[in-house]
Amino acid sequence: MNSLSDAIDLSERFIRGIEVIVAYLLVILFAAGAVDIGIGIIQLFLTGRILQPDSVIMLLDHVLLLLIIVELHQTIIAYSGGADRIEIVTTVVYAGVIAMVRKTILFRTSDYPGLIAALTAAGSYTLILVGLAVILLVLYRSRGT
Repeated sequence: MNSLSDAIDLSERFIRGIEVIVAYLLVILFAAGAVDIGIGIIQLFLTGRILQPDSVIMLLDHVLLLLIIVELHQTIIAYSGGADRIEIVTTVVYAGVIAMVRKTILFRTSDYPGLIAALTAAGSYTLILVGLAVILLVLYRSRGT
């Protein structure tokens, strides 16, 4: 029975080690992304394209992607730290909301073969966002906030 317990402890340490590695990789991705955004802003400013709609959308896309990385990092930290399950689920839902807002901002009807396909995608995005909002509402009410 002791060897089974040792095997389980070893597997838990292994998982924790991987969680730490992934957390650090997300930090590195965030730092690289922040530098990339900074360079992009400087380039857009120097070329005079900083206020063009496509440039602003591109910057928003990059910033929202960084926010998704932050939420994923916080999810790993919360999970590794033994946080309350509701806190972990809330963090995951926030990442989902940010991801769906990003998809909505980047939505272009020209990316779809026809009007029906574009409307179907738009409707799907709406349903997912509404579903995530309902989940957040339930989570907040369950925590009493």
